[in-house]
Amino acid sequence: MLRGLMMDSPLLVTMALRHAALYHADTEIVSRTTEGPIHRYTYADAWARAQKLAHALVKLGLQPGDRVGTLAWNGYRHLEAYYAISGSGMVCHTINPRLFPEQIAYIINHAQDQVLFTDLTFLPLLEGLASHLTGVRVIVVMTDAAHMPASSLPNLRCYEDLIADEPSVFDWPELDENTACSMCYTSGTTGNPKGVLYSHRSSVLHALSACLPDVFDLSASDVVLPVVPMFHVNAWGIPYAAPMVGAKLVFPGPKLDGASLHELFVSEGVTNTAGVPTVWLALLNWLDANKKTLGTLRRVAIGGSACPPVMIQRFKDFGVQVLHAWGMTETSPLGLANTPKAKHGGLDDEAALTLASKQGRPICGVEFRVVDGNGADVPRDGKSFGRLLVRGAWVCSAYFGLEGSAAHEVVPGWFETGDVVTMDADGYVQIVDRTKDVIKSGGEWISSIDLENIAVGHPAVQEAAAVAIPDEKWGERPLLVVVLKEGASLTKDELLAVFDGKVAKWCIPNDVRFVESLPHTATGKLLKSSIRDMVTVKSAS
Repeated sequence: MLRGLMMDSPLLVTMALRHAALYHADTEIVSRTTEGPIHRYTYADAWARAQKLAHALVKLGLQPGDRVGTLAWNGYRHLEAYYAISGSGMVCHTINPRLFPEQIAYIINHAQDQVLFTDLTFLPLLEGLASHLTGVRVIVVMTDAAHMPASSLPNLRCYEDLIADEPSVFDWPELDENTACSMCYTSGTTGNPKGVLYSHRSSVLHALSACLPDVFDLSASDVVLPVVPMFHVNAWGIPYAAPMVGAKLVFPGPKLDGASLHELFVSEGVTNTAGVPTVWLALLNWLDANKKTLGTLRRVAIGGSACPPVMIQRFKDFGVQVLHAWGMTETSPLGLANTPKAKHGGLDDEAALTLASKQGRPICGVEFRVVDGNGADVPRDGKSFGRLLVRGAWVCSAYFGLEGSAAHEVVPGWFETGDVVTMDADGYVQIVDRTKDVIKSGGEWISSIDLENIAVGHPAVQEAAAVAIPDEKWGERPLLVVVLKEGASLTKDELLAVFDGKVAKWCIPNDVRFVESLPHTATGKLLKSSIRDMVTVKSAS
């Protein structure tokens, strides 16, 4: 075999921040801090401080491969930790503080984190877990000496003091590109959370793909505000992708309410953002209530759970394009991104909205299959249902600590996502449901997502969940659980009338329950298992 005559340069995440520091040195990174004020500095500053932190990590006695946990919001110190930890050959383990405390303790211990970096917000949480964190040697509070709190935690260090006297140049190790880089645990809706261990290579390739025009469409002229947390799947790769192109970064810190986000969007000239539907619903409602616009914002990426068509339309009314995307912790997360092809230029508004509501088409670097119960491919006709399988350069092959067994591998070599989908001839995928959430009525499948999207299209509905309830004749029937907008009124019959002509009559929910709120997972998705329990208990009583 004839080998190419190219330099053998490993793909390491440090290349992104190094590039930004060299060629976009004066581009800003703006952060809303936990202490309150807005912090500003540049990529050159971030690169120097990441190297100071790398020196400090070595002095703490950390070795290559050691896991270092972070409990932190999106901010400049968290960005420095991303690069200092991974670039030193250690593993940056981002921890979701929205998990239950016992789950947080479990994943810290399972990952064997030796050092934890925490924002001030989460210090009380760690104080409550202190007796369970037997392997943690040092906790670094990401603040300065003036804001260091009194705490019962032992071996507490101040971030700014830790790096203050360290050199701003670090001799980064020449790592193999397949070296572990970062780690994120699944939200663990059933059983314990599982650790997904990303490599430098997978993270770089994923970030490069994220920059593509048909994905996040990032460039040096953009201002990017990731609302999706850095503690959840590396903020969808944005902390690596933005420095690669030299885009200005704006971090929202702990304040994700509509007023705070709007202030940053307008004052910083944000052009691109990304987050889950629950955050955008709150923002859109705030904008409507306060008669505000979105300034320079041109594109919002929405993922984490299905984006209702009405949300896409509401953003369009503000002049903002929605990029509907799909992914999982196990896929780094980007796998599908929804942008139209040239042939879709003539679509009318309704057809264009229908297309935009799909999860998207495969990003180059990942492959998809849709199979039936026997593992055979179903027709790519946009109608035939099947289980979604994926494989690729940034797809999980096994979970951390469970390397002896493949991750959800039912068809050898493919990761089974747990989603039931259709795919058309152009590769556009539409999620019908999660395998465990699909409603099976009289031998037919009913999509809970379709029912939810129709329900939230009603102007009085804030949020809706469709779940299966037992039925003697049909096995299961759909029940709609609904939260109304503040001050709105709606009857069961008025809501069910909306479904006429939109779905087959046998798909229309049997009943509607109005509730004050719905439970969500730590990543903002509807927690269907709790909703099913909630309606089952109510029915029994």
